[in-house]
Amino acid sequence: MSLQPELQRLAALIDSEAVLLRAFIALLEQEEALLVAGDADALLALSHDKTDRFHKLQRLHADRALLLGRMRRPDSDASVRELCAPLPDTLARWGEIHGLAREAQRRNALNGKLVAERMQHNQAALSVLLSAANRPQLYDSAGMARPTGGGRHLGSA
Repeated sequence: MSLQPELQRLAALIDSEAVLLRAFIALLEQEEALLVAGDADALLALSHDKTDRFHKLQRLHADRALLLGRMRRPDSDASVRELCAPLPDTLARWGEIHGLAREAQRRNALNGKLVAERMQHNQAALSVLLSAANRPQLYDSAGMARPTGGGRHLGSA
């Protein structure tokens, strides 16, 4: 059994993974811009693309793991580096994948913080609105708003 077709398949999977990771990072950059802008509608649409790309990345990883298993190799960095040693371009892309994965992880963590901040801001705004809804605005005889809590209650003398 020749390793050549399997090695070619491994190289193709690595190329595909690098391309998909670059596209995934571009989506994370768009997501960050939308989070900063507060564009919830566009975020919803983008989340579907992000989820789809993530699943494609998972499938590529699973395909690579299966291929390495058929080659009787563990799914590890060392195995890929050893197998791809005669393929310098593929080896370089493999290194690029590691850098891209770190960048994707960093950007995703940043976006998670932005989401948490946005949610905290929205929760605070909602609390203010709910609090205001429980205290009706009162007006004096000149029609000016006055704070609640002062004055007489209806029906009291």
